[in-house]
Amino acid sequence: MSNGNGVTATLSQAAETVKETASNVGTAIASTAEGAVKAVKKRATSATKAVKKSAGKASKAASKAVTKAKKKLASASAAAKKEASALKAKVAGKKASKKATKKAAKKATRKTAVKKAAKKVAAKRAVKKAVRKTAVKKAAAKRAVKKAVRKAAVKKAVRKAAVKKAAKKAARRK
Repeated sequence: MSNGNGVTATLSQAAETVKETASNVGTAIASTAEGAVKAVKKRATSATKAVKKSAGKASKAASKAVTKAKKKLASASAAAKKEASALKAKVAGKKASKKATKKAAKKATRKTAVKKAAKKVAAKRAVKKAVRKTAVKKAAAKRAVKKAVRKAAVKKAVRKAAVKKAAKKAARRK
């Protein structure tokens, strides 16, 4: 260290080392940042895809709801038109005419035929009901008989048990 050349060399070497370390640190930071940027880009693209997908689903659902509402309105409109035409026909039909009397006569004959058919059906139902009632009564009688048989069996078992108990007591006493 007499002439100062060693100090200068040491200082320049230290500065070179610092410079090299700084460049290495900078490179490491840059590569890490690159990786982070790539990951963020990847996540952003997947998020945008997901948003587009859900938006598409929402728009589909909305369009379905709109078409459904349109159909309902159309059917309601058709029903209203039908009812209006029926009311108009009713008002126009109040005027007596030969056709109306003929229709009334046809309706009357139809009603009588329907009434006759209804009476036949009612008679058949009554017969079926009576058959069912007798079947129910038979079943009830069978149940009563089974119940009586069960009671008798239980009473016999109770009697036998009582006899056995008495015999055991007598055996103990001896």
